[in-house]
Amino acid sequence: MLGRVNHIAIAVPDIDKATASYRDVLGASVSDKQPLQEHGVTVVFVNLPNTKVELLEPLGADSPIGAFLTRNPDGGIHHICYEVDDILAARDKLTADGARVLGKGDPKIGAHGKPVLFLHPKDFYGTLIELEQV
Repeated sequence: MLGRVNHIAIAVPDIDKATASYRDVLGASVSDKQPLQEHGVTVVFVNLPNTKVELLEPLGADSPIGAFLTRNPDGGIHHICYEVDDILAARDKLTADGARVLGKGDPKIGAHGKPVLFLHPKDFYGTLIELEQV
């Protein structure tokens, strides 16, 4: 079911500072900031030869990243995103096998303009998993 790792997401308290660290200190290519109102985050992608790192900053008072940063004020790894060919088939198999999809279970459009779902971290050893249809 799983394809390649699409990205690893890191929650950060200051996306401009984090972007500068990846760009200026590590020499990485970074995207422009992109606000995603529906997800409550602002994102920047660090482009690597084999995957991406997604920097996440809270956007709005109800951002799920805000709660994460309250528990982890310096930031940290938030989730891993895996690619799938058919997100609805993946969802249906996972839920039939007892995994919990966050929200109402319907895919939303993610930062890459493709459908995404999140799986409950308690079902995957403390790791929040995002699935993105490719």
